[in-house]
Amino acid sequence: MQVSSVDFNMGTDPVLQRGETTTSIGRIKPELYKQKSVDSDGQQEDVKTCGKLNFTLRYDYENELLAVTIVKALDLPAKDFTGTSDPYVKIYLLPDRKKKFQTRVHRKTLNPVFDETFQFPVAYDQLSNRKLHFSVYDFDRFSRHDMIGEVILDNLFEVSDLSREANVWKDIHCATTESIDLGEIMFSLCYLPTAGRMTLTVIKCRNLKAMDITGASDPYVKVSLMCEGRRLKKRKTTTKKNTLNPIYNEAIIFDIPPENVDQVSLSIAVMDYDRVGHNEVIGVCRTGIDAEGLGRDHWNEMLAYPRKPITHWHPLVELPGRATSFDSQGSCSSPKPPLTP
Repeated sequence: MQVSSVDFNMGTDPVLQRGETTTSIGRIKPELYKQKSVDSDGQQEDVKTCGKLNFTLRYDYENELLAVTIVKALDLPAKDFTGTSDPYVKIYLLPDRKKKFQTRVHRKTLNPVFDETFQFPVAYDQLSNRKLHFSVYDFDRFSRHDMIGEVILDNLFEVSDLSREANVWKDIHCATTESIDLGEIMFSLCYLPTAGRMTLTVIKCRNLKAMDITGASDPYVKVSLMCEGRRLKKRKTTTKKNTLNPIYNEAIIFDIPPENVDQVSLSIAVMDYDRVGHNEVIGVCRTGIDAEGLGRDHWNEMLAYPRKPITHWHPLVELPGRATSFDSQGSCSSPKPPLTP
């Protein structure tokens, strides 16, 4: 099966037009999709737990490494309709989110035994400024992985001085909006049926998750034109340095004939630029007929009100695992050339 390429052009002109930042509240209720900010330091007193996590800590003075062994988890909640889960664990040594590790996925169990060791290069005198973040996920082959819960160890010396291996048990706190909040992106969609032209204007982001050890990020936005799971074209905005609240006001224009609008969607990824290593995904969202929630509603509103920019905030979510990557058995019919405006 072949996927033909849809013609794509990118414009860099400032395109914020009068009325573009006006959200159509009467048609979509943004508060239904709103996520709380992670800026608040307040913690809920009654935190729901969803199992326990067992891990060990030991510091290697000779090589200046913190060795973390994720041993096992107990009494995880069932996420699958079969009454089980497919759990795995991600681990960060905050505030650095660029270096992360992940265990293997354990199939159909609520009491997985991992026994995997990970090493973080860090000077001993820096340990007091760092904290471990464990995120427990349920793997799903066909959709976005569900976050089960998290464990945050604020004080690495809570149990010992780490000269000898320390065994730790911690309650897993159930995932909340705050724990999975990666920030939000505002963009507008505008479709001109007569010209067969769609304009996505990346306006700005707010409260992005810090990816650098400095507590900031160097974000840019990558937009991919998708057709039944296949990426046809991709373009990106400029990079904004050292900010978690970047402002872009950059337009990306796609030529899509009306007869092909119901076959395509847009995948939007907010990335953190890294001059030395590889660029990291901060979070993603999707808009199109096959999207969920606000992503689908925003697309439908764009089609219902042609020639008018429709603007909304969208919450960012984690990038799906590789097993949920954009593989598809479908194909797209060959789009006809757009009409001349």
